Amino acid sequence: MSLDSPLTLGALPAGILFALVTSITPGPNNTMLLASGVNFGFRRTMPHILGISAGVALLMLSVGFGLGEAFRRFPMLYTTLEVASVVYLLYLAWKIGTSGEIQTRKGERRPMRFHEAIAFQWINPKAWMMVLTAATTIHLSADFGFNSLMMAVLFYVTGLPCICLWAAFGTSLRRLLSNPRWLRAFNIVMASLLVLSMYPVALHLLA
Repeated sequence: MSLDSPLTLGALPAGILFALVTSITPGPNNTMLLASGVNFGFRRTMPHILGISAGVALLMLSVGFGLGEAFRRFPMLYTTLEVASVVYLLYLAWKIGTSGEIQTRKGERRPMRFHEAIAFQWINPKAWMMVLTAATTIHLSADFGFNSLMMAVLFYVTGLPCICLWAAFGTSLRRLLSNPRWLRAFNIVMASLLVLSMYPVALHLLA
């Protein structure tokens, strides 16, 4: 990365808008945060929230500093990643869909931890779509590495409050869903939405 990598202010609004729209719209992360807010509350979901923001930023940096080029040269790497993401998301959907009551014995259930949320971004198809699209279409700098650094900052600063809204909304539903039957129905719906979020990946794999 060159030292003289000025920020292109003309592209900054586009970068902010892209980070805002992609962060606040439904996807695996937000679906899981909504479910976590319902099942565990906002405070216990905070490590999950912070891990998502850190994970997306790290993913953006990795693309800017070589991983994006590796995918371009070796398409099978990305296909392997897509398959892994489908398998793991199906597993998560099953875990959410089979969740029971909010009040469970200590140790039975817990929200996703900070490092787990970071790791999840590496197999999150929406996160990859976000960072790969940003790396190729949002030009905050002529230097590819600096551009990725600035987009990583925008994803973190803009995305964090967006995903907090999903967890907060889920937390606000806790009292409404205190009935085990309603909670079970909610978790099944969340699991179904998580499966539906894999639709673009499935189409690409089957093409």
